[in-house]
Amino acid sequence: MSYLDRDTYGIYRSDDATGPGPRLMGADTLIGEDVYNRQDEDLGDIKEIMLDMRSGQVAYAVLSFGGWLGMGDKLFAVPWQALQLDTENKRFLLDVSKDHLKNAPGFDQDNWPDMASTEFNTQMHSFYGTQQNVAGGVTSTGSVMGSGSSSLQSDPGYVDPTYPNRGGSMGSGGGNI
Repeated sequence: MSYLDRDTYGIYRSDDATGPGPRLMGADTLIGEDVYNRQDEDLGDIKEIMLDMRSGQVAYAVLSFGGWLGMGDKLFAVPWQALQLDTENKRFLLDVSKDHLKNAPGFDQDNWPDMASTEFNTQMHSFYGTQQNVAGGVTSTGSVMGSGSSSLQSDPGYVDPTYPNRGGSMGSGGGNI
């Protein structure tokens, strides 16, 4: 199921490219979104989106992987910057192999880690090769979500009104909401 199917308010249904998506999207439409890698392997789906309430940024997507019909799933906190929105296929991309993900630090639904701790943040960003968000930080990748722009949806002409003199775009590396 893609975010178009969960769009109860019609945010993304416009045929004339008006509306906020995909540069700005409702979090509830992204819950349940499929996550694939660049080898087109299904890595699971997003179960939750974790917000850093102090910085106002998206910190992590909680990815479910490895179970069958919801049984035995392992949960993973994936830094938001590690994900890219694939608007063509209506899913997220995570640039890791299935084997790498199997070795990722994970948790089960009854034993969530302290995702706000410095130790946890360092471990997750080190594992996925991302940088921790810095409040007010701006990236120049042009990417809507994730790091890099490849053939995914991007808008290099977007100028964040908060930082009009910086030019470039407010990519997801900042994870701003």
